Amino acid sequence: MPDLRRQIFESGKTVSRKAASREASRTTSREGSKQTSRQSSRAASRQPSDDEDSGFLSDDTAMSIGSLDDENPEQENEDWPQELADRIQELLERKRSTVQGREEALAAFCRLTKYHYAEEELRGSITDLLSTFARSVRNEASTRETTNALRAIELLVITSSDDKIYENAEPVLTRSIRDSSSAVVKAAAIHSLGTCTIFGGAGEDGILEQMTFLLDIIASDGQSIEAADDAGCVIAALQVWGFLVTEIDDFESESEEAVQIFMDQLDSGDSGVQIAAGEAIALLYEKSYTPQEDDDDEDEEDSDESDEHAPEITGPKLIKRYNAYHNTPELERSLQSLATVHNKRISKRDKKNLHSNFASILTTVENPRRGPRYNMAIDQDTNRHYGSTLTVKIGRHGLMSIDRWWKWVRLSSLRRILLGGFAEHYFQGNRAVLDNLPVMMRSIGETSSGTPDRHSAKKAAKMRNSRRWTAHNDSDGDE
Repeated sequence: MPDLRRQIFESGKTVSRKAASREASRTTSREGSKQTSRQSSRAASRQPSDDEDSGFLSDDTAMSIGSLDDENPEQENEDWPQELADRIQELLERKRSTVQGREEALAAFCRLTKYHYAEEELRGSITDLLSTFARSVRNEASTRETTNALRAIELLVITSSDDKIYENAEPVLTRSIRDSSSAVVKAAAIHSLGTCTIFGGAGEDGILEQMTFLLDIIASDGQSIEAADDAGCVIAALQVWGFLVTEIDDFESESEEAVQIFMDQLDSGDSGVQIAAGEAIALLYEKSYTPQEDDDDEDEEDSDESDEHAPEITGPKLIKRYNAYHNTPELERSLQSLATVHNKRISKRDKKNLHSNFASILTTVENPRRGPRYNMAIDQDTNRHYGSTLTVKIGRHGLMSIDRWWKWVRLSSLRRILLGGFAEHYFQGNRAVLDNLPVMMRSIGETSSGTPDRHSAKKAAKMRNSRRWTAHNDSDGDE
């Protein structure tokens, strides 16, 4: 993998004054290099793309996904296949269409493919639909049409998992990120590019290329794409970068540079940027530990044993392989400051999010064997942070334990793409979702003895009888 910092700072690309002076100012106070990102820019970059997807760019960095049991307004819509077919036909017949008509058709397409797993219904129209969506992105007739088209591309690729989508969509999405006059469109295009990279056949080389592109955006505070200090674009780049790095097994040689870039974003004036950067840092520290192998020393130090408050860690023992960053104490001081920040200029909501998220992030940096925690608390005698492993409710059928940062990052990304349709895609056997979030589930109605109660058993039986769910289980058995 090429040197990230050298590529970013010697490539001739635009960088911010803060980024350009980073190396010279490392030994001095970081106060002078704080970003000027403002809450106003964050609000402006988070307008919903359409009525149905209101809030799809909301602050998913906050550790607040306690349930994915969102109300599905399409649950009783038995005629959705026909409605989707009609909308597809309407989208493909553009000659006599209007901007408002395309906005509505794209919004309906997003609604139907979000709340229904429509792989069979889309199978014969993928190429034509992608071409139609790309035309809306290129023309940018209105912000709503463009962002709806970018959402439609995401839903198309996560439903179909067509490995030709990336090569066809990447030029259009990259151009939109660089050239669009709208920060909202740029942020939406960054997310769409990330989804196509993961699910559209980019391969490892494509993933690494996009990670470098995103780091350029982050290190320059958005200036490299002419979105200087736009929090929405920086957050999108941080979130997508984190999603992409979960696909990379070995990141040792680039961890130092990446952590440094993310540390600079901890000084941002936007809490969303700070939290997204902190999660990326926690993910990189977690990646510096891997499961113990047969030839590893048996007496490897395990600091978990001394933490009486921490819940028991399950799974294989994790061994440190390398230093994620050369100056962890400096990083810990920054994280501790954010975990206890009491600045009066920060809103109560942002302050609460900073406290809860950075307490969890700090816990992982101090001990990368520990993943995300919720209900974080501090022991007053030892000043240790502790809490329970994050557990998320999936639909009405089960619970998902998010005990590693890579699972949290992937869940947050999938949740942003599918919103209230996540449970539908999960239980209907969407391969893209299942392959990217291989976690165990247990029935909510399961008794302490491990036996599901009668009510939950009926639901589980109904779920197993689903055509797509059965097909997915059969394919697993053949592997």
